[in-house]
Amino acid sequence: MATSERWKNDIAYAMTPFKLISWPIGVWPLQVYDIYSLLRCALGTFCASLVAILPFMELYMGCTDIEQNLDCLTLICCGFLGVLKTTWFRIYANSLINNYDSALNDYLTIDNIKERAIMRKHAFIGRILCYFLLGFSYFSCLMYAIIPFLDYEQDNRINITNRDVVLKYTVPSRCALEYLNFSPSMHKISCLVEAFIMIMGTSANPGNDALFFNIALHVCGQINILKIHFANFDVKSPQIYDRFNVLIQRHRYLIMLARELADLISLVLLMELFIISLLLCIIGFQLILALKINNTVIVGKSLMILSTFLTQLMLYSFIGNYLKSEMEEIGLSIYQSAWYNFPGKLARNIIFILMQTKYPVALQAGNFIIVNLSTYVSILKTSFSYLSVLRIILGV
Repeated sequence: MATSERWKNDIAYAMTPFKLISWPIGVWPLQVYDIYSLLRCALGTFCASLVAILPFMELYMGCTDIEQNLDCLTLICCGFLGVLKTTWFRIYANSLINNYDSALNDYLTIDNIKERAIMRKHAFIGRILCYFLLGFSYFSCLMYAIIPFLDYEQDNRINITNRDVVLKYTVPSRCALEYLNFSPSMHKISCLVEAFIMIMGTSANPGNDALFFNIALHVCGQINILKIHFANFDVKSPQIYDRFNVLIQRHRYLIMLARELADLISLVLLMELFIISLLLCIIGFQLILALKINNTVIVGKSLMILSTFLTQLMLYSFIGNYLKSEMEEIGLSIYQSAWYNFPGKLARNIIFILMQTKYPVALQAGNFIIVNLSTYVSILKTSFSYLSVLRIILGV
């Protein structure tokens, strides 16, 4: 296979799914940033905001029951996060642009089979995470879109003469649409429009997560390759200073890319942690009450909502933990090299690299809460403790 064809295949494998998700909402890093991309971004932000606004109006007008409260609360949180991520990734697009441009160059310049396999492995993990996140999310959108039509047909068969049938919509919005003077005769059209809005809102929330996970994993793959270069550094070949300096410059460059990603996601992670904490308190309390009255529908929905948000946080924790550990292991790879055969001046410079690895780049929420697997386990412990106390208080 020709080099150019192999490069195109690698790029298509690593980036095409994420382009299909992020291009319609105007945040694809390798797009042309013109008025058309801005309009797509505005459309995606508008759809995500509607996912939050319409359920909020339903709650404000008091048109929901206990079951609908869960749907509304979930959609409000998802819509808000979708608006935040889309606008944030658009405003601070340079961080993603620099990283994706670097990824393109990495695939163009790779000529080692083992290193190419490492890059493909990380691209494969990115695709799996993308399919897992978005497959479940789009399936949920499909279920939300189908249920109103099924209920509408059933009500028509049972209550043909009853004109007071309560219509259900894809997004809980019956009172909001009545307030905005939408005719009930447009029920099916409204449901289809809301289904489209939910799909765009899904692309704006977990879709942007998948975009971030993909490039973060690519950076981790490049650090992995750099570790191999340090560990296998040949001290007997000529120009030892120049070759080692190339590795040092590559190390600095990867640190810069990782810091750009960490700075980009800092506020998003902070809001995500806040929302998950809030949901654990509210939905956890509702879950305990549902268990007390044996309402299996509410119990199932509560567990599904909590599992969805905790899974989202788990993936960020996994990526954050992986990035941090890869950065720290740079020092170990240098120690495993034949550093004792280095010239004296070069051996002394290794100390500075080892000092750098003691303070690795990490994903942080608000630049003060490190997001890794330890943080995730702490959140789970606190959540279970909270639910256990509630269960004892309510006597469930």
